[in-house]
Amino acid sequence: MKLVTFSQQGRARVGVQVEGGIVPLDSLAPSAPPDMLGVIDAGDEILDAVRNELAKGKAEIIAAGEVRLLAPIPVPRANIMCVGKNYYEHATEFEGSGFDASSGGQNIPDVPIFFTKAPGSVIGPGDEIDSSLDSDNSVDYEGELTVVIGKQGRKISPEKAFDYVFGYTIINDVTARATQQRHKQWFLGKSFDTFCPMGPAIVTADEIPDPRVMRLETRVNGELRQNVSVRDLIFDIPTLIATASRGMTLRPGDLIATGTPAGVGIGFKPPRFLKPGDVVSITIEPIGTLTNRVA
Repeated sequence: MKLVTFSQQGRARVGVQVEGGIVPLDSLAPSAPPDMLGVIDAGDEILDAVRNELAKGKAEIIAAGEVRLLAPIPVPRANIMCVGKNYYEHATEFEGSGFDASSGGQNIPDVPIFFTKAPGSVIGPGDEIDSSLDSDNSVDYEGELTVVIGKQGRKISPEKAFDYVFGYTIINDVTARATQQRHKQWFLGKSFDTFCPMGPAIVTADEIPDPRVMRLETRVNGELRQNVSVRDLIFDIPTLIATASRGMTLRPGDLIATGTPAGVGIGFKPPRFLKPGDVVSITIEPIGTLTNRVA
């Protein structure tokens, strides 16, 4: 299923995106929680009930034009976990950019490089990225496939990792590059307000049995900048989940952005940073396209 959080007449709800619009979850399962985190917590019981009702073909569909999509998880419970330099070409691109303070001259990391973004940086599809917060005019884009954790676990083995995945969404790991370089770490420059567009949906894991078959494409003003297969990750999703959970408990609703491929703004000579009026669109099917304008 393709689950969304949407606003209708000022009220936020969870729904299933179907052809022609959105079916509110509470119209299919009256006991459904009112927000996405609650739905993730509830697990298969609610999802199975929703699937059964959808199969009857009698659901009332709200036209897409009557609602506004929000981030699937508008306020995450914890920092969003992210992974740096996790595509081969991007690792080389980033090392040569002059903005990488993480490697000590090593292009390809030996282990996954984890960092986080603040929950308050999240915005939804169609919301604006506020570039004025970066006085250095160094705002960059990073399209990323993101894993949504569905079950609590620690010391999860790679072989069992997919058992803990609820689904997948898209994150744009927007970054103030000069801040990132100046502070020699990644948290501050990636946690500005509006610097974590998320969406447009969470596709449940049963519909994506092998995420490696997906492709990620990022366009800026229609120009293709990033185009890669998820198969090209240096550290695959089971490895990321196993590494993150080695000494830390993962909980339902936790997010792991798996890394961005080559083609970011700092990969160009000179860098091609975002500016007001630019439109960034990230597509990963079957999740959809996440589009945000830069203000």
